[in-house]
Amino acid sequence: MIDTSKELVVDILTEQFIPDHVFVCVAKGAIRCFDGHKNYTFKAGDYCLARKNRLARYTIEKGIDEFEPIIVCLEERFLKSFQEKHKIETVNFRSSDTFIKINKNKLIPNFIRSLKPYYNKITKIDQAFEDVKNEELLIILLQNQPELAGIFFNYSIPEKIDLEEFMNRNYKFNVSIQRFAYLTGRSLSAFKRDFKAIFNEPPNQWLVKKRLQEAYLLINKKNKKPSEIYLDLGFQDLSHFSFAFKKLFSYTPTELIARKNTSH
Repeated sequence: MIDTSKELVVDILTEQFIPDHVFVCVAKGAIRCFDGHKNYTFKAGDYCLARKNRLARYTIEKGIDEFEPIIVCLEERFLKSFQEKHKIETVNFRSSDTFIKINKNKLIPNFIRSLKPYYNKITKIDQAFEDVKNEELLIILLQNQPELAGIFFNYSIPEKIDLEEFMNRNYKFNVSIQRFAYLTGRSLSAFKRDFKAIFNEPPNQWLVKKRLQEAYLLINKKNKKPSEIYLDLGFQDLSHFSFAFKKLFSYTPTELIARKNTSH
């Protein structure tokens, strides 16, 4: 899928799970990405590949230009068809980074320009040309960086991993319990069972408490405002965050700030 619409940009900025490999060209502006391990920054003229089955958070950097990306989603159906057609063997890709920087060359800007005649009225590429343009892009990327075959043609699902370490590192991401189960290599029932054995409480209850405890620390010790932190802690709106905070601590974030200021 190839798209430059603002609606898709909003979806990508709010969705914190990457279900398919995504090629991103930053046409204007800049964006910062965080995957739980590492921060990445991409500016106008940069290209990157976001790997599937990863968690990520995005922040658009404020500047003169409004953020404008060109986004190409490379779905598994297409990749399997491409691999069979071109008889490409899978290789090992060493880096574990979620965002892989794509080396610049003359072909990629020409490819980006070539997309414009194929856009329909809603700025999505006409479906009749979608696979053709995806194939063109994939050939360019593999000629430029052959090692990317180790990413594109690896169809394995996440393996069972250390649940405690994973959750303590990724609890701030706003994704469903089903996503967490999948990413730790477990069925939903196995995830809930293992989670209860490790943390001694259900996943949803633990996640809310863990996020709120972090919020308390940030407000009380680091002087953060509730409006600055609630999204980064996995809450969708400020009112829900305040309600949950009061339920756990018996006072709102605003009341905590007032208490803190009074005590000084």
